[in-house]
Amino acid sequence: MILFDYKLLSALAAVVEQAGFERAAQVLGLSQSAVSQRIKLLEARVGQPVLVRATPPTPTEIGRRLLNHVQQVRLLERDLQDQVPALDEGGLPERLRIALNADSLATWWAQAVGEFCANHRVLLDLVVEDQDVGLKRMRAGEVAACVCASDRPVSGARSLALGAMRYRALASPEFIARHFPTGVTPAALARAPAIVFGPDDLLQHRYLAALGVEGGFIHHLCPSSEGFVRLTEGGLGWGLVPELQVRGELARGELVELLAQQPIDVPLYWHHWRNGGELLNELTAHLARTAAQTLVPADA
Repeated sequence: MILFDYKLLSALAAVVEQAGFERAAQVLGLSQSAVSQRIKLLEARVGQPVLVRATPPTPTEIGRRLLNHVQQVRLLERDLQDQVPALDEGGLPERLRIALNADSLATWWAQAVGEFCANHRVLLDLVVEDQDVGLKRMRAGEVAACVCASDRPVSGARSLALGAMRYRALASPEFIARHFPTGVTPAALARAPAIVFGPDDLLQHRYLAALGVEGGFIHHLCPSSEGFVRLTEGGLGWGLVPELQVRGELARGELVELLAQQPIDVPLYWHHWRNGGELLNELTAHLARTAAQTLVPADA
């Protein structure tokens, strides 16, 4: 049975979370060489590399499993400190590493968790991923929880339906006049330049497929929720934009819905480790209440 030195595991977590040895050393209050030595000792203990020495360093398969372990241990230690206050050395607030899609971050997330983080002394370390692929961070052991579009949890985790993010196909009035002079049709929509968040974003593909249009289409790539809206306003293309994000632009006529009353809803699920301790359980209950105030019901 292997008994881990948690100083070594903390060094691994810091290097991955801080994306490098130098910043990890600053967080841990150590020299860079001391952090490097701890990683080498950990690798000697497990008998294989735990990091790929790239920029930034990334965990190997065994490294990901160790990260998952140390994150859960941290949360369980917090529970123990709550029960036995003498063990609490008055350290820093707990840090939760969470994978989150950019559109949630740009809209409902801050309002949903702000009070919780203040009351529980929690710092967030957010990893921005598309809603369709965020779960891979959980599977890799890199995060304690995630918001994504998949309802099926990874082994050892639970999922909770939060609601759905409603997207509408929008464009600027100038773009509509230029590309749809005789009206918007699915075929014309497929020929006009679109704006896509990134290579993993298949929302436009699904939207067009629901309209009976298959295959590829020309598009810009813009991996920024705020930039996505600005490009759409600027007339570079049409895009599927969260309704929550552009209510003002719609009311002012700066953006116009292309096909009236044909939104597409993306269900969102909260995933967290079963052995994540009371902090994650309390955050889960909090999100179940607050997310429902902003998101639409998944079956609406």
